[in-house]
Amino acid sequence: MIAEAVPHHQATGSNAGGLSLAGISKSFGQVQALTDVDLEVAPGEILAVVGDNGAGKSTLIKTISGVHRPDTGTIVVNGEARQFRSPADARQAGIATVFQDLALVEVLDVATNMYIGQLPRRGWFVDRGRMERETRSFLNELKVTVKSVRTPIGMLSGGQRQIVAIARAMRTGANVILLDEPTAALGVRETAHAANLIRSLRDRGCAVICISHDMGFVFDVADRVQVMRLGRVAGVRSISQTDRNEVISLITGASDGK
Repeated sequence: MIAEAVPHHQATGSNAGGLSLAGISKSFGQVQALTDVDLEVAPGEILAVVGDNGAGKSTLIKTISGVHRPDTGTIVVNGEARQFRSPADARQAGIATVFQDLALVEVLDVATNMYIGQLPRRGWFVDRGRMERETRSFLNELKVTVKSVRTPIGMLSGGQRQIVAIARAMRTGANVILLDEPTAALGVRETAHAANLIRSLRDRGCAVICISHDMGFVFDVADRVQVMRLGRVAGVRSISQTDRNEVISLITGASDGK
């Protein structure tokens, strides 16, 4: 069952849980993609990361998820310093990432996609019945509308695929969730459903990071917003203490100061 809402913590350096980065830098040859980036997100909090193209958002999320290794800096997950040599290391540390391409296998059905990498077994064989029952129960709990869990992913709408991908991240039990442009291809109704799922992640006590260009979504869902510009942190603001004009000014460089 979805847990009752927990308080929305404000991130501080003393957090025993969640995720924190300190002094993260990453270059690719002569291109400096990230420079001395700090980031912190607490359990039960949604942090939006915004910025123009080339701001370093994609490199940042790939560094957190183990795709890239930082040149310098530290990553602390749930109070423990970690070094990720691969995405598997990040997953083992309790980080689940939903990239914009979703990483769903179109020819496989919903149930199989939900359990990729963690297929339940009965002896030597995949326990198909259990996988389908648990998938249906979980999707019903989240009010995800999929007619049959045997439906191939390729037959779902873009919004349904996005929501299945978010649901899969929830099902893994990860406590740090990274979402790359979770509403980019969604209509108004599907965006609202995705927003509710993301809030339910926060209410379960997960630390959630959303990379997004959608300012409406950011101000509707996030607790704080971190602005990236040219590979650096341009500013961090509480949503309750800022507005779109200030955030856009930080993105463009019209406003200076953290």
